Amino acid sequence: MRLDLSTWIEVEAYLRRCDGIIVPTGSTEQHGPIGLIGTDTLCARAIAEGAGDIADALVAPDIGYTPAPFNMAFPGTLSVSLETFSALVREVIEGLASHGFGHIYLLNGHGANLEPLKAIAADIVSDIATTAKIRIRSWWDFEPVNLIRTELYGDWEGMHATPSEVAITQAAHRIIEDPGLAPPEKLSAGFIKTHAGDRHGQPDDHRRQFPDGRVGSHSSLAKPEHGHRLLAAASEAVAQDYAAFVRN
Repeated sequence: MRLDLSTWIEVEAYLRRCDGIIVPTGSTEQHGPIGLIGTDTLCARAIAEGAGDIADALVAPDIGYTPAPFNMAFPGTLSVSLETFSALVREVIEGLASHGFGHIYLLNGHGANLEPLKAIAADIVSDIATTAKIRIRSWWDFEPVNLIRTELYGDWEGMHATPSEVAITQAAHRIIEDPGLAPPEKLSAGFIKTHAGDRHGQPDDHRRQFPDGRVGSHSSLAKPEHGHRLLAAASEAVAQDYAAFVRN
């Protein structure tokens, strides 16, 4: 059940039986030569809707304009400031809470969102005027999902324009013809640790280092049948986690 495809009467009826809602967050940024620019948001949205169907949960419109400054040297990327993103998320949460949503589940698809989301949640929870509970999860947080990612791609999952997220968009949206991409340079454990959470450099430097946009990820390994498996596993895992959250 989607909030934007519901009437206020339907939402009012929903709130009489449940105060939970899933809010997908992603990004609008390049995802390599065969990855859609909306990949992070599209993945979070598809998994949120799948989980919503399983758990009978309402799903809010996605928040897809988020910080991605390191990718601004690639055409099509749209990055907003940390301040703008934080203000928007806070006002969305406060708006939902004002209507009686007491359990707000943020399902994330973009690494750079995590730090500001956690800061916003901590700030809101400390506000005695707001009683809503907030849970933040990324769709790759769950063991069943990561078992599939490891089985299919191993170290070639990489960090950005990953075959798992490309596979999900192939299953849910469209397939971009592969121009015959060679495997990218593999990342060291030190690089992955240092750059976790999308801690990348200036846009021009980032493009020089990763000229086709992939960061250690062999996107060409993605297949739509992989995406269907990942969608099913992630939707089920999120549905279970959401259900446990709203019972608290």
